[in-house]
Amino acid sequence: MEQEAISKTDRRWYALQTHSRHEKQVRDRLLAVGIEPLLPLGKQCRQWSDRKVWTMLPLFSGYCFANFALAGSLAVLQTPGVVRIVGTVRPEPIPDEEIAVLQRVSSVNPMMEPCDYLTEGTWVEVIRGPLVGLRGQLVRRMNHHGLVIRASILQRAALIHIATDEVAPVL
Repeated sequence: MEQEAISKTDRRWYALQTHSRHEKQVRDRLLAVGIEPLLPLGKQCRQWSDRKVWTMLPLFSGYCFANFALAGSLAVLQTPGVVRIVGTVRPEPIPDEEIAVLQRVSSVNPMMEPCDYLTEGTWVEVIRGPLVGLRGQLVRRMNHHGLVIRASILQRAALIHIATDEVAPVL
């Protein structure tokens, strides 16, 4: 009982690099062995030869997140599809604020797409809708506006489609 409490306090979120197109399988396998996964998905339109199809694809291609104690990392590394735990020298935990943003966005399931990590734009805060309080950079792409959120350790970003009347500049 006491060891279970210790392991819960030692748990942190880590990014896992996966084999190409194995993100969903890794998520399911981690869940099956009792490790809490997080795989943010974005609704994207794909053009096939005869039609357009809306599919749910990983927001950060080649990556999945998992909540575990570093002492138990062997079980994670032995999960089929996992390449490594991301970090420069050793595994580095993801800041809680970044995970909270990813969890919140995933629960709302807005239309999202990957975007360049380094973008310029005004820092804004969402003032209406289910993402109230979320901060990011407002950018314009073709005919729509978006809010850029970043996963710093992965050097990846995602664009959440949002209306300009849902955000206000951060002062």
